[in-house]
Amino acid sequence: MSSERSDSEPEYDENVVKALVRKQDVKILPLSAFIYLLCYLDRSNIGNAKVLNESEGNDLLTETKMSNYQYIISPMVFLIAYAIFEVPSNYLLKKLKPSVTGIRFLLGVIEAGLFPGLVYYLTFWYRVSERSLRVALILASATLAGAFGGAIAYGVGFMNGALGLSAWRWLFIIEGVPSCASAILVWFVLPDYPETAEWLRDEERELAIERLKHEGSKGNAAAVTWAGIKSVLTDWRLCGHYAIYFGISTPFSSLSLFTPSITAGLAYQNLQAQLMTVPPYAAAYVVTLAVSWSADHFNARGLHSAAFSFIGAMGFLASAVLPVDAYLHRYGCLIVASSGAFSCISPLLGWLSSNIDSTGAAGLAIALNISFGAPGQIVGVWIYKANEKARGYPTGHWTNAALLLFVCVECVFC
Repeated sequence: MSSERSDSEPEYDENVVKALVRKQDVKILPLSAFIYLLCYLDRSNIGNAKVLNESEGNDLLTETKMSNYQYIISPMVFLIAYAIFEVPSNYLLKKLKPSVTGIRFLLGVIEAGLFPGLVYYLTFWYRVSERSLRVALILASATLAGAFGGAIAYGVGFMNGALGLSAWRWLFIIEGVPSCASAILVWFVLPDYPETAEWLRDEERELAIERLKHEGSKGNAAAVTWAGIKSVLTDWRLCGHYAIYFGISTPFSSLSLFTPSITAGLAYQNLQAQLMTVPPYAAAYVVTLAVSWSADHFNARGLHSAAFSFIGAMGFLASAVLPVDAYLHRYGCLIVASSGAFSCISPLLGWLSSNIDSTGAAGLAIALNISFGAPGQIVGVWIYKANEKARGYPTGHWTNAALLLFVCVECVFC
């Protein structure tokens, strides 16, 4: 697998190109990152709700009389729907238009299209060398959501009993309302393709289209054809991408769902456990952006993913072997593990899109890639076992360490 540039690449005025890309960034990235942040707040708040006001008996599980097994089943059902609808959603994105992906009802069905749709969407606007950082700016919103989610849960915890509602119910309300409102915003504000962008001047539109002629998706291209489907399904290079994404999806999923439980197992109690989820996510946000910038700058996406998946693996491995009562050291390892696991994802997606040479095939391959990640996310639902809290969740840490080492090896040899 490689990410080479075209040998016959035309030359453009560097200042004009930079001005165009900045204009695109301002129009596209803040809104895309914002809706993905809201998406991940909605998805990860179930982990906060699980332990919110647990000592008072007002947590999600106690009040709903839900067993831990039933709790685990609920995100798994979501992920099954998520996996099934990845490919149809990206197909519809091209048949309809990107701004329609903002309608985010029916979790697990409609939401399935959001992240692969955003990654695919960037291929209409940015060159290969520009994508990893932009993907990172969107993906890193998940780490921001984790940080904000912990901080919001900490504050909402003090609303326990307000208007007769438990804090975890307020958490779902407060974090859910902006998501509903964002659908309207996206419909009217998110631009579709350079070919139809009225906010670009004629010369800017021509440049945006021309510079992506050889390495971008086209708004006026047909949706995927049977020939395109066959090329994607028989391309051996993509199988390596799918295997890698399966491996990274387990730590991504498990951290998103269980970081509040992990911090609660590090001697942080009650609302403090919510607050202590903020630093790992905040560190992961900074590292993710730095790694993605470097991966694009040096055109070495696979090597960056290999290096940081290895760092993440060492963080999980150290968490697994350290004494259970080494709380401060294990908390530091959680920060390292989170930073490594999250930061290696964006270069992987930029690497994948660089190996696709048609519009329809790009949408199918990106959706398939993330669909293969869904089984990995389902694994992540099961590995942090409630009965292992006193032992420091060794099964979860060992599993994530092993899978990140697998990702490292695959990135080096693919």
